[in-house]
Amino acid sequence: MSNRQIKSDVILIGAGIMSATLGTMLKELAPDWKITVFEQLDKAGEESSHELNNAGTGHAALCELNYTSEKKDGSIDISKAINVNEQFHVSKQFWSYLVNNQLINNPQDFIMPLPHMSLVQGADNVEFLKKRHETMTKNPLFQGMEFSDNPEKLKEWIPLIMQDRPADEAIAATKIDTGTDVNFGALTRMLFDHLKNKDVDINYNHSVQSMKRTSDGSWEVRVHDKDGCKMEYHTAKFVFLGAGGGSLELLQKSGIPEGKHIGGFPISGLFLVCKNQEVAEQHHAKVYGKAKVGAPPMSVPHLDTRYIDNKKSLLFGPFAGFSPKFLKTGSNMDLFASVKPHNITTLLAAGVKEMGLTKYLIQQLMLSKEQRMEELREFIPNAKSDDWDIIVAGQRVQVIKDTEAGGKGTLQFGTEVVNASDGSIAALLGASPGASTAVHVMLEVINKCFPQHVQEWESKIKEMIPSYGKSLAENPELLKKINESTDEALRLK
Repeated sequence: MSNRQIKSDVILIGAGIMSATLGTMLKELAPDWKITVFEQLDKAGEESSHELNNAGTGHAALCELNYTSEKKDGSIDISKAINVNEQFHVSKQFWSYLVNNQLINNPQDFIMPLPHMSLVQGADNVEFLKKRHETMTKNPLFQGMEFSDNPEKLKEWIPLIMQDRPADEAIAATKIDTGTDVNFGALTRMLFDHLKNKDVDINYNHSVQSMKRTSDGSWEVRVHDKDGCKMEYHTAKFVFLGAGGGSLELLQKSGIPEGKHIGGFPISGLFLVCKNQEVAEQHHAKVYGKAKVGAPPMSVPHLDTRYIDNKKSLLFGPFAGFSPKFLKTGSNMDLFASVKPHNITTLLAAGVKEMGLTKYLIQQLMLSKEQRMEELREFIPNAKSDDWDIIVAGQRVQVIKDTEAGGKGTLQFGTEVVNASDGSIAALLGASPGASTAVHVMLEVINKCFPQHVQEWESKIKEMIPSYGKSLAENPELLKKINESTDEALRLK
């Protein structure tokens, strides 16, 4: 055992898409900085970023109905959809920069063009979708989106879904061909291969046991190898906690005041995966439905074409599951261990507020495979149980915190950065749209944690992300130019 301190400029904890993105950006902005990565598993991208643990929708708010809400006056609020779409454009610009500069290759191994569709049933929902389409297509970000409630047109778009449907059913869909399927596991692995080539010190099978501030304001991180035989002390001026569901525990270990009064609620996902390739080949889109009344936003049902190892597959879900683990490979004690004196009232308040969510989860856990198949049959009327298997997807930890708008113990559905006031440590918490907006979120980390460098880095950031500091929704010409260049670089045309 060694008490020798090993110095770095930056320590990244967790080898998922967030650390991969931040590490890659910092290597472009500050090539001389020493970056060290710790990951407790034996390779990169094995938890939330893994292709079977992640929905793989390039979340651009093209099909996700929970990003567009109907206001009391009947108008449609698309402000959240605009935000998410702009953020995904930021990711595409950065990936294009990496491809154009040959820092990563073969973009078709991680991103594929795929239509994004919204599907609704029932006269009221058809009317909502029509209004949503009218509102969205006025915005340059969503031009090209088509609407149809014509069964013959829908048979062209989604033959598998329209097969054996009642002729008098009120049904409608929107379709936009600029959507994508993203294999975040493959992208994460590519980025870590690139970082290794840039002399980033990547340590797999290493877990962080503790961290504390040193007298000069740096962070000292104590790390064990997998067998617990080797212990090392590493120091850095900046630490990023990008460990998915494991970030909350690390944030609590840091002791920073900003990490107090925050809890986490773990939710796992189950998907039905089609094992009959003939059926999978009949569908070519990501089709999102509407969440059932009372169901949380992350439960929006979707029938997704996916490209995994360059092979087409078909998944339906998610069905909510429950495990007290904060990571798929975590411990059954994770949830219990996250309860601290400073967050117990926040957690208890959430427990009282979220009785509906608790009831929903219990109902989901009780579902048999055949009951899950019945939900699938709302999308594919003639789906056969023998053609589908159940897989367990990734573990997500929804953030619970006290907010001005929601009060004590408010459950957050999204991704958020928690950082120390001096910018020396930042943690990423939460879930969807997560991976799709990683570049935007890491820019937020850079702005919050390295304000003293942002001015000198600005020209390089603009080289990586040409729309930096501008709204694409308000600059149609810039949007057109960026779409042309990213589509060419990422081979989406």
